[in-house]
Amino acid sequence: MKFTTSTNINDVLFKGRARVNEMRLNDLLTRELDGRGIVDTNRDFMLEEFFKDPTKYIRDKGALNEIQASGHYLSMRRAVKGEVVFDEDIRRLCDKGVDNPPGRSLAAAEVKATVHNSTKHFLDAAAEEARNPTTTSAPEKLEGVYESVHNAGRSHAVELPDGVERKKTGTGMGVREGRPEQSWSYREADDAIEENDAVQQCGAAPPVLMVLASEKGWPHSWHTIQDPPKDVFVNCEVERVWRIVKGDVTAWLSPHGGTDFEPKRRVLIGTPGIGKSMAAGSYLLYQPLHCDVGKLQVVVHCFGEEMRTCLTRLAER
Repeated sequence: MKFTTSTNINDVLFKGRARVNEMRLNDLLTRELDGRGIVDTNRDFMLEEFFKDPTKYIRDKGALNEIQASGHYLSMRRAVKGEVVFDEDIRRLCDKGVDNPPGRSLAAAEVKATVHNSTKHFLDAAAEEARNPTTTSAPEKLEGVYESVHNAGRSHAVELPDGVERKKTGTGMGVREGRPEQSWSYREADDAIEENDAVQQCGAAPPVLMVLASEKGWPHSWHTIQDPPKDVFVNCEVERVWRIVKGDVTAWLSPHGGTDFEPKRRVLIGTPGIGKSMAAGSYLLYQPLHCDVGKLQVVVHCFGEEMRTCLTRLAER
């Protein structure tokens, strides 16, 4: 999105995207819990109110524990919190008669001080672009992000069997370090891949959730906030997305690929806030960094219209 002197603050901060905060509680319950926990009195409540006091809206403790343990819940809570901050700052600035980034730049110091640091970052960058529309900034070198993503720590959540340990957790799940013994099972369906729930795997059960921890955070947060979240939550759907992309990468890098192979354009769709950027986007950066470096030397990750990150893997050799 290109910013001009007439671009309003709302467009700068939200960039015209759909608002997670406008999603209703029952929509979240339908997607996360197959409708479990839905009651008629929850139908019109927005997520902002729900996250303030979840126990007020979901009285079923088991259902609430289940949804609070999911990666989608955590990512959506973070997204809603960010939107609430932006909304508060927009109201403060508009009350002072400021409705665009250049206007904020000319405002008094006490007006500038009323907004959060994350908001300041976006507005200052937009104001600079509006003043100098032809200016192109030099590429910024992000120190240590390659190593941080490539060497991200791994852990996973598993469902515990009935017993004392399960009762102690309150959620019925425990956290284990490293990779899970079993991953999810998938099957080919037409031109896609879907989870195969019918397969009874031997040995340990697949995880409920996998977690990747990068000390320097992930692409969606590198240029936005001071203390980026370090964890990315990977569920069976995020892994399924990678399996599909992995098939394309494998075909491209095979001896019979090369110039004869044309990668398909893949589009990931879903409700705003479910983790397309934070979970799937980060996982699609992490996994290619572990492909054969002799065949794949550079990975380019694009996030938004302007942000492109190029990670060179030659140093691994």
